[in-house]
This record gives sequence, C-alpha cells and structure tokens, in this order.
Amino acid sequence: QVQLVESGGGSVQAGGSLRLSCAASGFKYSNYLMGWFRQVPGKEREGVAVINSDGSTLYADSVKGRFTISRDNAKNTLSLQMDSLKPEDTAIYYCAAPKISLDKSWNKWWLMHSSPEFNVWGQGTQVTVSS
Repeated sequence: QVQLVESGGGSVQAGGSLRLSCAASGFKYSNYLMGWFRQVPGKEREGVAVINSDGSTLYADSVKGRFTISRDNAKNTLSLQMDSLKPEDTAIYYCAAPKISLDKSWNKWWLMHSSPEFNVWGQGTQVTVSS
C-alpha cells in the first residue's frame, strides 16, 4: 500500500524557516518523481516544487530562491527546506507522488497541471507564517 506521511509543519514569523519531511513507503520510491503542493482553504491546490529521481528540480516562481526540495533515495524520504518565509506561504503542505512513473520531461506539467486524482497524497501539514 502506497503511503506518504508528512511532518515538520508549524508556526513561524515572517523571515523565519521551517523544514518539512515526507516518509514514503509501498512503492519503488527511487523510480518516481516527487513533489510538494500547498493549499489554502477556498483555493485550488498549487504546485510548489518537484524533484526527479536524478535530483533535478523545478520550482514555482513564488518560492524560487527561498525553498529547496531534496530527496534521499536510500531512506525513501523527501524534504522541503523553506527559508525567508512570507505570510502568503501560509497553507497546508502536501507531499505527493504520481500514480504512474513519469520522466523529467513531465516535470512542469505534473507540477502545474496534474489533477488531484492523478496523484497519491500525504495527509498534509499546516504551515503558518505570521507578519
């Protein structure tokens, strides 16, 4: 059974940092691109960052230069280091993997346009940034 479990959310003041982690199980983790999405109540879920099995990455413009996605294929873990946080980063953050293996040519499409049904999701972790 595929399972994604996030941890590491919390509350921080603007300019601060948080690190999110995701533990994956039930599939061949190293073969899959992985990513982080976020959602504010009443708005659509948006892609934040994606990382391929070879470590190549893609970020949403809103977080570029402030967030860093990384993975450990030996430990089946995914991380998101969030620095210089802003109040507009407040959201529930989700770890995600596509239900089928995709190569890196699909990065942008997956991050920006994949439907929720296309992916497996973690339970989400709240990040709150106060001004």
